Order: sequence, then C-alpha cells, then structure tokens
Amino acid sequence: EAWTETPWLWYFKNVCREKHPIVNITGGTEIGGNILIQPVTKPIKPSAFYGPCPGVGADVVNDAGESMPTGEVGELVLRHASISMTKSLWQDDERYLDTYWNIIPGMWVHGDWAMRDEDGYWYLLGRSDDTIKISGKRTGPSELEGVIMETGLVAEVAVVGIPDELKGSVLYCVCVPLPGVDADDKLIQTISNALIDGMGKSYRPKQVIFVSDLPRTRNMKVMRRVVRAVLTNTSAGDLSALVNPETVEELKAALLG
Repeated sequence: EAWTETPWLWYFKNVCREKHPIVNITGGTEIGGNILIQPVTKPIKPSAFYGPCPGVGADVVNDAGESMPTGEVGELVLRHASISMTKSLWQDDERYLDTYWNIIPGMWVHGDWAMRDEDGYWYLLGRSDDTIKISGKRTGPSELEGVIMETGLVAEVAVVGIPDELKGSVLYCVCVPLPGVDADDKLIQTISNALIDGMGKSYRPKQVIFVSDLPRTRNMKVMRRVVRAVLTNTSAGDLSALVNPETVEELKAALLG
C-alpha cells in the first residue's frame, strides 16, 4: 500500500513520539535486498526515500522506458540486473521473463508507481498492477480510496476496476462503514458524490458494496486481487495467505444482495 504523508506524520507523532526517525526502505525478495533507501545521515522527508540503493540502477519511466520528469508518476524499474537478483523462477523461465522483464523490454519492472521530487527524493504511490484506467486516464486505487476515506464515514475501502468496453474500466467500491453509520442509499450517494467531486464525472462508481471486513493477509494488506476476482466471478487463486477467508463469502453474498 502507498504510504502517504498523512499516515507517515501520524506514525511519527503517535508511535515515534516525534523523537525517533522513520528510516524508510523498500525492496523485494526477488531483488535480494533494497531498491530505495533512506541513509540515516541524510535529511528525512515524510513518506519519502532519499534515493536508490547503490548499484541497482533504479529509474522512474513511462510505458516506452523513458525517464519521467520531476514530479511525474511512472513505473519503478531497474535498468540492469543487480548483483543479488534472482535469475529465474523455479523451473519457469518464461513466467519469470514475462512477469519482470518483458513488460517494458530490457528493464526489471517492480510493479510500483514512483515519483521523484525537485530535491531528488523518491516516493512510492501504490501498485501499478492495481491501476485503474477510466476514459483514458490511469489512476491508482489508493488515490480513489483516499477520496472516499475523507468522507469520514467508512473505516476501510477497496476500489477496483472492472473491464468495460466503453470506458476501459468501471469502478466498484467495497466499503466497511464506521460503527454507527448506516449502510444505506444515502451513504452510497455520499461516496459517489465524493468521487465525482474529487476526481470527475467519469469516476462515478458502478456499484458501492458494504461489508464488515475486507480480505487481507496476515500483515494486514488488503487483497484487491481477491476482491476483483469475486466481482468478475473468476478464480481468486491461492487463498491460503488470507487471515480472514470468510470475507470472500460475505462479499459474494453482498454482491448478490
């Protein structure tokens, strides 16, 4: 999930008591180490990374593999193999190449949106493979979910895009209302209006669905993949990582109801 300035500042104030630094790093198992780091000797910006780990060749690029200008969002990639990177997946070279090296040929695609600011700091803005394309515009689910959370009426939300011939994708919003908030048509309208006002008319949700919890892993990551599979009536794959598999049946029932 994207770690934006607001939760970063909350954590720094309430957990770190504004005394202890947050040393932000990101990497991957397949990388065998870090991609972006925050050296303890460098100034810290909320939710940012100071820069790439030496030797990894990180960049932020568009679909053609061209570096993105300051302030613009693109794919986080590695322009060359790093010394600790895996060479393949077990007995499946083709899947390894298709997953990491063939999306933007010649570059390792990590699957995250990233951006650099005017001071050279880097930011991660959510998973690129969760990206929703509506009327030609690509938007990360975290941005849409943030708009809904700002209503102050839901505890959690997962927004996914479902393919649509006319618009590219249509939005489905799966929401957990706050205690004491009625899951009714008025709340649906409030959520719809928030998206329209914040993002534009094309972001009017196709459906708003209310549940008591969202499918999540043991480290509390919401599994949008599972939500999308239920909404499209396709296989969700391996569900062994879910800490609350009962949410899948609840979502199915809510969709039918």
